[in-house]
Amino acid sequence: MTTLDTRELPKVVLHDHLDGGLRPATVLELAQEQGYAALPASDVGTLAAWFADAADSGSLVRYLETFDHTVGVMQTEDALARVARECVVDLAEDGVVYAEVRYAPEQHLQRGLTLDQVVEAANRGFREGEEEAASAGRRIRVRVLPSAMRHAARAVEIAQLTVRHLGDQVAGFDIAGAEDGHPPTRHLAAFDYLRQHNAHFTIHAGEAFGLPSIWEAIQFCGAERLGHGVRIVDDIRLDGRPVTDDLAGAIRWAAVEPNAFELGPLAAYVKDRRIPLEMCPSSNVQTGAAESIETHPISLLKDLNFRVTLNTDNRLMSATSMSREAQLLVDRADWQLSDLRRVAVNAMKSAFLPFDERLEIIEGVLKPAYDVG
Repeated sequence: MTTLDTRELPKVVLHDHLDGGLRPATVLELAQEQGYAALPASDVGTLAAWFADAADSGSLVRYLETFDHTVGVMQTEDALARVARECVVDLAEDGVVYAEVRYAPEQHLQRGLTLDQVVEAANRGFREGEEEAASAGRRIRVRVLPSAMRHAARAVEIAQLTVRHLGDQVAGFDIAGAEDGHPPTRHLAAFDYLRQHNAHFTIHAGEAFGLPSIWEAIQFCGAERLGHGVRIVDDIRLDGRPVTDDLAGAIRWAAVEPNAFELGPLAAYVKDRRIPLEMCPSSNVQTGAAESIETHPISLLKDLNFRVTLNTDNRLMSATSMSREAQLLVDRADWQLSDLRRVAVNAMKSAFLPFDERLEIIEGVLKPAYDVG
C-alpha cells in the first residue's frame, strides 16, 4: 500500500455541484433564517450523516432527492452568495487550484429572484471566496457552469443566460438531472445556440444510462466533455468478452498489456478525440454506476489512455473532497503520484479557460508540485 498523502497536492476539479457541496452547518443556519422547516435533522452531525446515508442508496433518483433540502435553502441572493463563497474557501483549503462549479439557476427562483439575479449573486460569492482564500495564502481560480435541468424545458433560456454572462465568472454550460427518459437531444436548440455563440459546454452522460446517452451527447449535441461518462466501458472488450464481465481482472490486465483491449467504435472515438471524462468515483459507487472504488472504470480507462479526470460531484452527499477521492484511489486502487499528476494535468488541459491561462497553471503550479525528486 502506498503511503502517499494527497492533501497538499494541487488539484483541479471540473465537476463539482454547488448545491451538492454545502456545509451542514450552513444548511441549518440558512433554514433557520428562511423558515425552511423540512430538514430531516436539527443538529449538524445528524444532518451530515443523513445526507451521506440518503445518498448512499445505489439509486441516482434517490441520490438526487437529497438536493431538495440544499436547493430549498438557496433561494435568496445572500444565501447564494454565502454558499458560493464557502464553496471556494473549502475547495482552496483542500488544495484545489482551479475549479469549475456548476448549478442550475432555474432551481433558485422560488422566492422571486430572476435568473440573472441568481447568477450575479452566486458570482459575487465566488469572487469573495477567491479573495478570502488568497488572503489565507491559498490561490484558487473558480469558473462557473450554469446547468439546465434535462427533465425541464428551459435549456435554451439557460443557454442564453450563460452567453449573457460569459467572462463574468461563467465559463460554459451543462445539462444535469436524471438521464433515463430525458435524452440530451431534447435540447438541441440550446446546444446550437451555444455553438453559434462560441460557448463551451459539457453534458452529463453515461452515468446512470449507457452508450446511447454518450453517443447522443457527442454526435448529436456536440459535447466537449462528458459528465461522468463511466458507461463508456460498455464499449470495450478483452479476449472477445465485455470488460464489464470482470472489471477487476480487466484493470489488472490493462496495467500490463493495454493493447490487448478492443475498443468499440464509440469508445475509440472518445479516446481518439481526447474527449474528457469527468469521473466521480465515490458518487458513482453511491448511485450504482460503479461497484467499488477498486473496480471503478477510472483505473481501467486511465491505463487505456483515455482522458480521464478526477472529481468530487457532490461533496456533501458523498462526504468527500478532492483529497479524499485521490486518497481512496491511492489506498484502494493502487494509484501512484504519476497517476494523480496525469488526471490533474488532464483536467487543466480540458478546462473551459483560455489556453494561455491553462498552460500557466499546468507549467507554473501543477508540474512543479508533482515533478519533485
